[in-house]
Amino acid sequence: MAQGFFLLFAAVSVITALMLVLARNPVHSALALMACFLQISAIFVLLDAPLLAVIQIFVYVGAIMVLFLFVIMMIDVREAVAERFLPSGNLPAMALLGLLGVEMMVLVFWSDRFSLAAPVASRGGDQIRDLSTTLFSDYLLPFEVASVILLAALVGAIVLARKESG
Repeated sequence: MAQGFFLLFAAVSVITALMLVLARNPVHSALALMACFLQISAIFVLLDAPLLAVIQIFVYVGAIMVLFLFVIMMIDVREAVAERFLPSGNLPAMALLGLLGVEMMVLVFWSDRFSLAAPVASRGGDQIRDLSTTLFSDYLLPFEVASVILLAALVGAIVLARKESG
């Protein structure tokens, strides 16, 4: 059952990664990247690594995606959509991409790390509890200050990206 979910999440993450590369609209690329990050965090949950899954969501889906959206807001999206990422000679790039994909599949299928053996029992529940207690007791003020700074950066990016009418 877990292997089926793993294959499902892996397939969806590969599909969203392809959508990320092939999308013409930068906003659609950013949304595909966010979906790919969420699939990877689901794979972390399947691997009994809930802390990594939460960190994946907070850091990558939260912070990195906000950064990408800042960049998308700062550039002129209509101008960026008109330009293509790969110029007319994209056949060598596609051939290299296909070769790397085949190489990855060969390595995955020949590796013994993806066997059907039972997973190792989850350890470290106390470490996660200690980390969360430390983060939200001793470092609560820096955590909240960082969130306020990110909010101010978001408002600043919106103000800078807004076009004046008239």
